[in-house]
Amino acid sequence: MTLRIAYFGTGNLAVPTFLSLLDGRHQVVGLVTQPDRTGRGHHQHVNPLKVAATERGIPVLQPDSIKTPEAVAALQQLQADLFVVAAYGQMLSIAVLETPRLGTINIHASLLPRYRGATPIHAAILNGDVETGVTIIQIEPKMDAGPMLGEVRTKILPGETTGQLEERLAELAIPLVFRVIDEIEAGVARPVQQNPSQVTRVKKLTKSDGRINWNRPAIEVERHVRGMQPWPGPFSELQQLGRPAQRIQILGVQVVLLEEPVAGRPGDVLAVDPTRITVRCAEHAVQILQLQPDGKRPMAAAEFLRGRKLVSGDRFE
Repeated sequence: MTLRIAYFGTGNLAVPTFLSLLDGRHQVVGLVTQPDRTGRGHHQHVNPLKVAATERGIPVLQPDSIKTPEAVAALQQLQADLFVVAAYGQMLSIAVLETPRLGTINIHASLLPRYRGATPIHAAILNGDVETGVTIIQIEPKMDAGPMLGEVRTKILPGETTGQLEERLAELAIPLVFRVIDEIEAGVARPVQQNPSQVTRVKKLTKSDGRINWNRPAIEVERHVRGMQPWPGPFSELQQLGRPAQRIQILGVQVVLLEEPVAGRPGDVLAVDPTRITVRCAEHAVQILQLQPDGKRPMAAAEFLRGRKLVSGDRFE
């Protein structure tokens, strides 16, 4: 039997599974994605989901709100058996959830019930987790609270950023989604309720969350630098006597263990050599290996230092 599937997605996590479904045995009858956005310079963001759907002649719905009667009516016209959701960006109403005869499933990038909410991949890196994964759940009106239909686990690799981990999780989700769809189709899916005592939640991030707090241990600063890439971007301001502050994204650091206490405050530049900048944290220090001054491209610390001299006593705020 071939199921009629409507796919809801916008972010990078959603792309690989959607492309795989297009080439699978089921029929994708519609894509629901966020409205087109205009970025800096009035450039239109390319939505790879919309591009792929348009090339295949699949209807694309982009309502400002998926909860309006008009949006619900458009979904009903698709006559889908199943809704599959991944990083869509809007909560689905009961009217939406009741539209497909086999229900609605969601691809969530954490090992639920840990990290319900909008930023589970960031949270796993920021908290120093050694393992994460993808969980498929039945969607209920309460965010990420539905029963679990399957999961896949993976180790978080040393040095991995949020963006790199998201790419891996998006690929790992593909066989899991196909397995869950097959089980739903065959009527053998076995939903498992989440343990409410193990629930944790994470919030949406803003640009200001990217600011580095040097009053944290070096290991937490290193996690922050990885966890905030590619968005909202880890940043700090370089303060030098007699020069205006310069906003800099810090893109690559490594932890340096200090055997003895050093004078000064967190954020102080402790040492500068031709290839790295050592900055004090609340505990130990980090060496900055890669950075990006505002308005410029990413560069190694060595290249930055050829254009701007740093000395001990300069600091990052």
